[in-house]
Amino acid sequence: MSGRGKGAKAKTGGKAKSRSSRAGLQFPVGRLHRLLRKGHYAERVGGGAPVYLAAVLEYLAAEVLELAGNAARDNKKTRINPRHLQLAVRNDEELNKLLAGVTIAQGGVL
Repeated sequence: MSGRGKGAKAKTGGKAKSRSSRAGLQFPVGRLHRLLRKGHYAERVGGGAPVYLAAVLEYLAAEVLELAGNAARDNKKTRINPRHLQLAVRNDEELNKLLAGVTIAQGGVL
């Protein structure tokens, strides 16, 4: 045993795997971990915290994008613009409550 911890074998030729791919996420877990540490939100940051945060952010982004895509399709457009984001957020009760104090530039009025 040459300093490998609890009897673990050394990997030979193993490919590096990101924490995002291990968690099955698209959002960058490593970057969020770095930002949590650099932001001085707490003295220490646990290993699961950035994974959980990435999962929540990814879910919210997917939810908004799906609703905005539906709004774009309803307007016979193939590209999402700020107006579609505004319609998506303001027509969804929970997202509207979450983003009540947010102004979307070029979003127009409902």
